[in-house]
This record gives sequence, structure tokens and C-alpha cells, in this order.
Amino acid sequence: MLMPPHGNVSADSSVDPSTPPPNVSFGAAARVWARIGAISFGGPAGQIALMHRELVEKRRWVDEARFLHALNYCMLLPGPEAQQLAIYIGWLLHRRLGGLVAGALFVLPGFVAMLGLSMLYVGVGDVSVVAGAFFGLRAAVLALVVEAIVRIAKRALKGNFHIAIAVAAFVALFALNIAFPIIIAAAALLGFAATRFLPQWLPAPPAPTATAQASTVVDAMAARGELEHTTPHTRRALTALAIGLAAWALPFALVAAISDTHNVYFAQATFFSKTAVVTFGGAYAVLSYIAQRAVSLHWLAPNEMLVGLGLAETTPGPLIMVVQFIAYVGAYRHPGGLPPIVAGLLGSAITVWVTFVPCFLWIFLGAPYIERLRDNRALHGAMSCITAAVVGVIANLALWFGIATIFKVVHPHSFGPVHLLLPDITSVHWPALAITAVALVATLRFHLGTIKMLALCAGLGIAWQLLLS
Repeated sequence: MLMPPHGNVSADSSVDPSTPPPNVSFGAAARVWARIGAISFGGPAGQIALMHRELVEKRRWVDEARFLHALNYCMLLPGPEAQQLAIYIGWLLHRRLGGLVAGALFVLPGFVAMLGLSMLYVGVGDVSVVAGAFFGLRAAVLALVVEAIVRIAKRALKGNFHIAIAVAAFVALFALNIAFPIIIAAAALLGFAATRFLPQWLPAPPAPTATAQASTVVDAMAARGELEHTTPHTRRALTALAIGLAAWALPFALVAAISDTHNVYFAQATFFSKTAVVTFGGAYAVLSYIAQRAVSLHWLAPNEMLVGLGLAETTPGPLIMVVQFIAYVGAYRHPGGLPPIVAGLLGSAITVWVTFVPCFLWIFLGAPYIERLRDNRALHGAMSCITAAVVGVIANLALWFGIATIFKVVHPHSFGPVHLLLPDITSVHWPALAITAVALVATLRFHLGTIKMLALCAGLGIAWQLLLS
């Protein structure tokens, strides 16, 4: 890594917005990615909100425009968009190694937590004590999400046209069950059309200035000529493709080498590799298919999918980490010639590998081309409308997360083409509502730091669980 003449800063140090920020060392960045991974609760809405707060506002690694540009690309990809966003920004800062570390540390805490809870579940069937802490954390994340939605919307929705797209995207997802890729494609087409026929409806692309070039760490790196890796290069792309495909195929080769292809491990590698390329619009879009297939293969009982989903929603990391629970339980119950615990560990590792390795491939392969197109006016119009749609998407995710946290019972309602899952008002989970209220006051009124606020709410969740026991 090229080092600026004025050295590095700690990743946790605050920077004066009036001065050009120096580079961030690889070690300091790794510590930040580990911290983000450890507190990335709340599904994609909470995770995107957390990264925006940590990377855009607090540390000024990237600016708002670049953050949203990268997020737009990640929302178009299959797989967990928040992890892909971490890979993208890690890659910007420290090339492919930075992206590998950022993406791995984003999912590692969730992997460890889910593995421990899976082992506890098959061993004793009781995860209530640990779940109490995660219950409090879920309520805390709602406060972070509410704060972030308002903040991101103010900056991303530039005019009535963008507001209308955000509202339409929210309604399409929440009430009409329109597929996520269709919403994003429609927003992009509207952006392209508006660029050509109604350019006054769109904001002009930001003009680079000397001040803007030094406003963030990445901009300062660009001014010093340290972003050569963001330039598209055919050989580099082919190398990324070859290495990514080889890494993706590695579990298949290992399983076939030590056994045969007629076992649970090869079946899990095959099945979850397929789901990794069709998970558009977040994990919820494919969870019903995963659940049906897992039950038909006798990896889980029908009610156990809800257990796994509940654990995935309350542990850090992407919601799609529920596949690790499915894989562990399935391999534990069909171990072949291995001890059940070893089988569960192997199934978990293989499944997580084939689920998340493609995320690195999509970023390393496509990000240089997306960076090159940042100043294209037609693409800027399309991406600004995708950004507006993404605000609606995040708002929808946040609403569902809030409903699932505060209410115990949800009922389906249909009114012609409108299909809603609405909470039963009488099923309010009062402890969750109370902890959420505490978190909102702590965040919005007293501006309590993220770690302190999460610790406070985790403590309240544990206290509530102890009262029940």
C-alpha cells in the first residue's frame, strides 16, 4: 500500500472536516471492520445504517455520493448487499486484500454466534439466555435504523421525482409483493428516461472541486494517485473471475476427494451454491424456497426453520446466515461416518463458504467498471433513481423488522391486488417496545454512542429474560 507522506491516523480518531484526511492503515481499517461485524444487527437496514454512520459520517472514508453509488450496485447483485458494500469499500481503501478482510470480518462474528447457538440448540434445545441479550440488541437496532432512514432519505431524495420513486418502491414491496429486481429495473429505466426527456427532474451530477477531492479518505487517495486499482483492466478481471470460480468450487472438490458425492455435504454445497445466485432483494426473497427444500431433504423439521430464522434475526451479520443453522442441523442429523458435531461443523463451513464467496467475486469483477461509470450522466440519472428506490426498500425492511420486534402475532390481509401482513395490535411485546423507546431516547436525545447503547439494551434484554426464568 502506498503511504502518504503525512502518515496514518487511527481509524477511531475523529477528523476535522475542513482538513484533508490522511490515509487509513490496513490494521486500523481491519479493527473497524471487526467492530462493524460485531455490532451489525438488524438485517440489511440496520447494517447499512451502521456503515453509513461509521464510514460516511464519523470517519469520512467515503462521501455520501460514493457510498450510495456503491450501495446501488450492491443492491443489484444476488446475495447480502450490506456485506457486499463492506467488500466494496474495503476494496476501495486497500485493494482486494482490503475487500477480503472487510467482507470476512463482516460475517465472522455472525458465523461464530450462529455456530454456537446451533450447537446449543441440538445439544440442549434451549438458547433462551443468549437469546435474551440478542432480544435487547434487536430493539436497540430499531433506534439506529429510524435515525439512519431519516438521515439517508434527506440526502438521497433530491426532489419530488425521487420522493415519488421511493414511495412507489415502498408500496410495491410492502403492499403489492412485486419482485425486488423488477422495482430496481423500473427505477433505472425511469432514471434513463428522465435523463433524456425530463432532465430538470433530476439533480445534476456533482462537479468535482479541489475541496471535494480532499473531503474523504478515498478522495484524498484519488488526489494522490493511489486508486489505480479502480481502473478497469481485462487481465485483472479475468484473474478475479478465475480465482473466484476456483474458490467457489473448492468445497465440491474437497468433499469429492475425501468421500463421494452422495452425502449431505455435497448436497448442501450444491443447494446453497444455487441459492447464492438467486438471492436478489435480500434473504426474505428466497427463504420460503430454502425452508421447503430443507424440510423435504429432512435437514429440518418444519417448525425448526422459524427457530433458525429467529436466531439469524437476532445475531450479527446477514440474515441469510440462517443457512448455517440449516446446514449444521442437517449435517448433525445425517453425519455419514463422522461424529455428529464434526459433521455439523463441516456442513456449516461448506455452506457459509459457498454462500458468501460469490459476493467477493461480484465486487472484484464488477466494481472497477462501476467506479469508471460514476461520472456518466445517463448512468448518474439511473443510479440516482435506484438510490431513491433503495430508500423505499430500506424503509420496507425497517418496517418489517420493527413489526417483527414489537409484535408477537402478524396476520395476512388481502384487498384485491393488495396483500399485507399486519400486526395484531393486541399482541404488542411490551418489553421490546420499552427497550426500543429507551434506545430511541438514548440515540436521538442524548446521542449515546453505538457501543454503549447496544450494551445498555443487551443488558435490559438479559434482565427481562432472567425475570421470565
